[in-house]
Amino acid sequence: MAVRIEHDTLGTMEVPIDALYGAQTARAVANFPISGLKPFPVFVRATLLIKKCAALANMTTGRLDRQIGNAIVAAADEALMGRHDSQFVVDPFQAGAGTSHNMNVNEVLANRAAELLGADRGSGRVDPNDHVNMAQSTNDVIPTAIRLASLEQMDKLTEELGALRDALARKGVEFDGILKSGRTHLQDAVPIRLGQEFAAHAAAIDRAIRGVELCRGDLCELGLGGTAVGTGLNAEERYITLVVAELARDTGRELVRAKDLVETTFNMDPFVALSGALRRVAVILVKLSGDLRLLASGPRTGLDEIILPAVQPGSSIMPGKVNPVMAEMISMVGFQVMGCDATVALAAQAGQLELNVMMPVIAFNLLFSLEILINGVERLTTLSIDGISANEARCRRYLDDSLGLVTVFAPYMGYAGAAVVAKESVASGRSIRQIILEKGILSAKEIAEILDPYPLTSPGVPVSKR
Repeated sequence: MAVRIEHDTLGTMEVPIDALYGAQTARAVANFPISGLKPFPVFVRATLLIKKCAALANMTTGRLDRQIGNAIVAAADEALMGRHDSQFVVDPFQAGAGTSHNMNVNEVLANRAAELLGADRGSGRVDPNDHVNMAQSTNDVIPTAIRLASLEQMDKLTEELGALRDALARKGVEFDGILKSGRTHLQDAVPIRLGQEFAAHAAAIDRAIRGVELCRGDLCELGLGGTAVGTGLNAEERYITLVVAELARDTGRELVRAKDLVETTFNMDPFVALSGALRRVAVILVKLSGDLRLLASGPRTGLDEIILPAVQPGSSIMPGKVNPVMAEMISMVGFQVMGCDATVALAAQAGQLELNVMMPVIAFNLLFSLEILINGVERLTTLSIDGISANEARCRRYLDDSLGLVTVFAPYMGYAGAAVVAKESVASGRSIRQIILEKGILSAKEIAEILDPYPLTSPGVPVSKR
């Protein structure tokens, strides 16, 4: 492989001849062949945007030469359009705080800016530290990048969760008149409408969306300008105001300067809060998944009250088998998100004094959770929820056979009398309805009136006529 020689404070490094990055990135590639993964594109974009806005702010204060500053902005714009994606190569499991990622971006922009000014890569015409990283530190850049990347992904996640909520709500309306047996402890319980079950899931998703949205405020408070320990050393007061304003203008978000830059530098709790909100989403999704799988189980030996769309063959050995693969997938996504949340919590409490060096693993796990939730929820909605149909005949049959039905008639015969009917039903195999008719407790017309789906599944106490 053809190489060129670049320099950093430790000496020289061989760098691939066609690479835009430089010596520090090459060291990181050599030092951290850990996961084989690259940084999330949304995290790279957030870091690039910070560099662009920092250059604009530093030019406004007069500290950064405009020719060099404009070249950095142009290089950042190219990278933001995806023209240099292959150049961001540092493994997420890297040096503490994210210095390697920060320098990877600094070096790519410095070398590309040098080229735009007519100089060679590695020439030093634009310096990654003195120019691209001006008035910045890894310690304020990385937490700001996590915030910006998270906000971008939160937009997508809440959109997908909203679509899932709406799909569940539509099924709630579609299935609203279908009366079925409820189940508690996986045993027969009082009747419920199938639509009520789906509407309840929609309500849970809606609450989860609100939980995610509550995290936005803290994420919009930026510590950029705090530099190394939050004191703002080597960053002008005017720069701090300008760079936050540039980011707010570029992103269209209500970004503000944090009240305490030291606290924002060393505390990771806004990411803990978001990760916790994602864990909540995951828990709700896993519950939904389990309910879908139970309701669709069978089709001959399970509940079979709903029919999930068939999207692929379910077995390599059993012909004709179709599995609830989308529900299974979203459970796996949920379990992974819960694991990521544990990592974020552990990493967030592992900071010491003025810095949390675990920011790279926080960034990876938080953005990984967002990524798989966005994609998983979209697939669940479009390939499963939208196409669910109800097996009304099976719902009706289970309701007729359910021992829980006796509770409906308890006001007409008393708790003890209802218990006698239930025991006889178990012993004889006859339905609750049959026994009540045989004993003359209620007429067929009266039973039909009592089993009107909407009064039966709404708050209220039946008035006994007996």
